[in-house]
Amino acid sequence: MLTADVRAIAQRRATIHLARRSFWEYCQARYPQHYKDDRAYLKYMCDMMQWFYEQNDKRFLVITIPPRHYKSLTASNFTEWVFGQDIHAKAMTGSYNETLSTTFARKVRDTIAERPLRGGPIVYRSIFPKTKVKYGQASVSLWALEGSPQDNYLATSPTGTATGFGATLMAIDDIIKNDKEAYNDAVLEGHWQWFTNTMMQRLEGDNYKVIAIMTRWAKGDLAGRIIDAYGDEVEQIAFKAVQDDGTMLCEEVLSRESFDLKTKEMNPDIIAANYNQEPIDVKGKLYPDDLLEYDTIPAEALEKGRRYNYTDTADRGTDYLCSIDYIEWKKEAYVLDIVFTDEAMETTEPAVADMLFADEIEEATVESNSGGRGWGRNVKRELFDRHGSTKTVIIDKHQTANKEARILSSATWVKNHIWMPRGYKSKHSAFAKQVHSYQKKGKNAHDDGPDVLAGIYERTTGTGDTFRMSL
Repeated sequence: MLTADVRAIAQRRATIHLARRSFWEYCQARYPQHYKDDRAYLKYMCDMMQWFYEQNDKRFLVITIPPRHYKSLTASNFTEWVFGQDIHAKAMTGSYNETLSTTFARKVRDTIAERPLRGGPIVYRSIFPKTKVKYGQASVSLWALEGSPQDNYLATSPTGTATGFGATLMAIDDIIKNDKEAYNDAVLEGHWQWFTNTMMQRLEGDNYKVIAIMTRWAKGDLAGRIIDAYGDEVEQIAFKAVQDDGTMLCEEVLSRESFDLKTKEMNPDIIAANYNQEPIDVKGKLYPDDLLEYDTIPAEALEKGRRYNYTDTADRGTDYLCSIDYIEWKKEAYVLDIVFTDEAMETTEPAVADMLFADEIEEATVESNSGGRGWGRNVKRELFDRHGSTKTVIIDKHQTANKEARILSSATWVKNHIWMPRGYKSKHSAFAKQVHSYQKKGKNAHDDGPDVLAGIYERTTGTGDTFRMSL
């Protein structure tokens, strides 16, 4: 009869043997807590990646999968496993910035370099003892393997470099940072130019493979562009977080309860794209024909809510000044009044000062771009000169984010959480016309109203990368 120790040794040898031959078995041997037998989607993804690499004649594999479902871990694992098969393989990985690409590279390098301990867990060198990082050529982002005459690995990003490196395997991990980038045509086009003009030019030979493993965003994201451009050369796998029958892709990884909580306040477009592989199609009008309207502001909001203002001064001579007073209460915004005009500052400064005083505004945010800072100082002076008031604190805010991306990414929240006074389309007709004619895609003549609504969203939700200071 075999002893427990002998059985354990035999099992360990069998596990190592299988891990050398099968990518799925490799993942299970290295990370058994994640790659469990009952996580069928992970086994399918691993098997498809190995099949694509070893047997499929197509050049591109696009895998779209919801966030936090081990896509980055699987991508780095695959690179390690490929090096175990062939020390002459040359891999290049791309992530959305240098920090992530470096993290990805360090994980692969350190995994290969880890030494096994007698009686310890199975590590990379237990499985592939002949694959070793070359001494003296082990920088984080560019390194070689022992026995290879050339560098084997390069990690880069759209802001990095790939000069002088040739690859047989390219792995693209998520390169879209957030919803603002997903809505920004210029960013998406920049990703495509980076991929075609830089990354694709680094591929060498006739047997190269490209694997893009991503969370889906817009139709024009890199996954979509690869599918459209390369057609029959593309193998595609798409995993939906919520299945057609309402069950989850993997209840243990993302439960229905957790999904509902995480997506409660999320833009439905982003939910559909990120979690269910239905990319954003930015066409048509951004807003419905009517925003939410109230007849009476809730008494509790009137009593306990904070009173704010957000103003976008006119950037160009044809632009409008848009200034909105509102009450913020429990993450809802109740609009009190609006100044929306293309009049000169001699008119807008006293008009906004009067509105701020009448609505007892505590804090007014003025975008400082294109003269807004000086305009805000003048309004502060008008408040004191006309009403003797110093109650309103005027905040100077320098806006750095892309305006169109801000507007698009805030739209769903605006539609669900900003309340306009009943009849606003008649009282503030110019404002309403501009907001309700704003197009998701294409050239918009004016964006002053939607920009202020986006500012209210950022102020209420605490988002936006801006610099703010009191005037």
